Amino acid sequence: MSAQQPVAPRLSLVFPAFNEADNLPTLLESAVKIGDQLCVEFEIVIVDDGSQDRSAELLDVWARRDPRIKSVHHPRNLGYGAALRAGLRQARGELVFFSDADLQFDLREIALLLDHAEDVEIVAGYRAPRRDPWPRRLIAWVWGALVRVLFDLPVRDIDCAFKVFRREVLDAIPIESIGAFVNTEILARARAAGFRIKQVPVTHHPRMSGQQSGAHPRVILRALIELSQLFSDLHPRKPSRHLKPDPHEADQLGTPH
Repeated sequence: MSAQQPVAPRLSLVFPAFNEADNLPTLLESAVKIGDQLCVEFEIVIVDDGSQDRSAELLDVWARRDPRIKSVHHPRNLGYGAALRAGLRQARGELVFFSDADLQFDLREIALLLDHAEDVEIVAGYRAPRRDPWPRRLIAWVWGALVRVLFDLPVRDIDCAFKVFRREVLDAIPIESIGAFVNTEILARARAAGFRIKQVPVTHHPRMSGQQSGAHPRVILRALIELSQLFSDLHPRKPSRHLKPDPHEADQLGTPH
């Protein structure tokens, strides 16, 4: 007789993390408390993306302490998108929430997103207002305008790391980005597949510990490369009829065999 498979939780909370040792204890304590308050079966999946601080050690301690916490470790830093993708793949919930580990969001506001999760497939938070330095906000504004034009994606805060997905969305779309472009890729592919998106305002706080990397030139370059790849994927060129003659047309024109 085969062993009984564990029942999938109702909600998965996914957090990619890189060098967030100062933030992880507060994050995990808050996530467990919020999960209990929601009165649903839940799990917490945190992906340590090759951190060079004590993140891996801390996560393992918490995972041993609470079986609802699952720690995933990358042997080296693979990128934000790769870490998020790994977490989403590990998540087993009917609903999958993700956020960052930098404590810039109030996890209690997960309830605001869950209020709409029965009506649409994706509930996306937007920062109201956004508490990042102005150069980062400017880059985000330019990026958002570009994405809205290229992908017909009317989302006001594409990169806001406070979203809930129904399981069917993650099962239906591939996720290939390894960098910061991953938020855009998920939403663009989901919209192209016909999934609905509801936008909800959420509170945003200044980062108190750790360093942001989203505005680094290398990160921006990677995002532009992945944007180009996704655009080509979702908007393939139609082959020109002049490049390769149709043999049936050739026969009709009397071309000798």
